[in-house]
Amino acid sequence: MTTPYMRPVEIADLISTEVQALLIKDVRHHWPHLTEDMGKRGVHQMVAFLATSTRTEQPLTPSLRVDAFWHALLQRTVPYVAFSRALGVDLIHHVPQDDGPDPESGRLAMEVTKSAIRAAGFEVDAAYWPGEGAAECTQCHAGCTDSPVNT
Repeated sequence: MTTPYMRPVEIADLISTEVQALLIKDVRHHWPHLTEDMGKRGVHQMVAFLATSTRTEQPLTPSLRVDAFWHALLQRTVPYVAFSRALGVDLIHHVPQDDGPDPESGRLAMEVTKSAIRAAGFEVDAAYWPGEGAAECTQCHAGCTDSPVNT
């Protein structure tokens, strides 16, 4: 993959404040107690994850909270495609795992993802990533403590 070099702050600016507000509103349908600050942080973590995924061949995995924002952006195809193309790819594909990972491989995948995000120059927000001071949880249970439906 060839991704044009952009600083994290430039990448964050690829999603307009209007689209960010829509994504926060969309995520609130499943996470009603989402504050404005947490919503903005969630958009930032989604951007960090997606941008990082275009810079590595390693398979990365979002946390459930980050995935909620990604799903919201996926449903808004015009800004999603524009964001993907601005990062130098036609489309950042969403490839869900058919079988949930076992807890150990889920923790390992999350550590690999967080390390890749840091290496790409982004910050990892503990509220959005298991094992960063948030709930220790894998991505295999929709009702786990990392899930927006339980916050």
